[in-house]
Amino acid sequence: MPLILAVDAGGTSTRAVVIDSSGRTLGYGRAGGGNPVSSGPGEAAESLETAVRGALAASGSDPTAIVSTTLAMAGAATHRAADDPRNRVIADALAGCGIRVPFALRSDLLAMYCAGTPALDGYAMVAGTGAAAIRVRGGVVEHVVDGMGWLLGDAGSGFSLGHAVTRAVVADVDGRGLATAMTPALLSMLEIDATAGPTPGPRSPVLEELVDVLYAMRPVRLAQFAPLAFAFPQDPVARAIVEEATDALAVTITAAVDPGVDGPLVLGGSVLLRQPYVAGAVEMAWRTQGRTGPAHLVEEGTAGAAVLALRDGGTTVDTTVFERVVRSLADLR
Repeated sequence: MPLILAVDAGGTSTRAVVIDSSGRTLGYGRAGGGNPVSSGPGEAAESLETAVRGALAASGSDPTAIVSTTLAMAGAATHRAADDPRNRVIADALAGCGIRVPFALRSDLLAMYCAGTPALDGYAMVAGTGAAAIRVRGGVVEHVVDGMGWLLGDAGSGFSLGHAVTRAVVADVDGRGLATAMTPALLSMLEIDATAGPTPGPRSPVLEELVDVLYAMRPVRLAQFAPLAFAFPQDPVARAIVEEATDALAVTITAAVDPGVDGPLVLGGSVLLRQPYVAGAVEMAWRTQGRTGPAHLVEEGTAGAAVLALRDGGTTVDTTVFERVVRSLADLR
């Protein structure tokens, strides 16, 4: 029986599924980060092989039964030549699993959208470590807003929240900012002794250690501090950070709207999944643009990668097929 392989390769985890043309999930595998850009070629290849081998083993399938392969990942090199180094990493990893059929690369944002709905027109916003919104028309991404990375964009993302938290705490400790309840919480997270006494130096030892610890981190790791902004709803500094991020996400989704495209709104990413207030504000901003479709929250894009793989393989994914994908995938987890 001809089978299809779908992979959702993220920066922190890689999920692979083997499905048949009806949308029934036969096998599921999972591994670490599988994006060659964020995880590095070696780690990405290892994760991809582990996840794919797991899915094949769980399905009891021979790799030669795979007739079509689709991978969804951030920054998918869909316009690069097959011999581009990033694409070669993927091809070599698949070949290591015995899969040598051509593969298609698709956007992880589109996979997230397709994990929430089979509709061919609509919108999606993801706000996790990064943040972006897309407009989908005819089953393809027509327009992307933000997703520019921590240096140039990702407004309202986990990174931007965490960055704002650390800046506010540093300003508090430095004496040039308002006192905030986030300060002792962050110092505790970083295991910095807030009771350290004065030293002859020009800065307090607490501030010196705080700055050193934060600068030793990769910038995107600041996203881990985003929850502190939501942990103190009565703190004016924390509240201002949350409001700024919420407003930024509302602007992003508004910029994605086109009057000619209605349909559902799919929301994903930790900021939107864990903060109903933020998700509600994004939906409201979208609806003020005249959008009338339903809103869906999705945790990740594996089902969407499967939908994209089915479409790449020639299957029409209607509501029945979509529900079969979601249900059969849930049964394997």
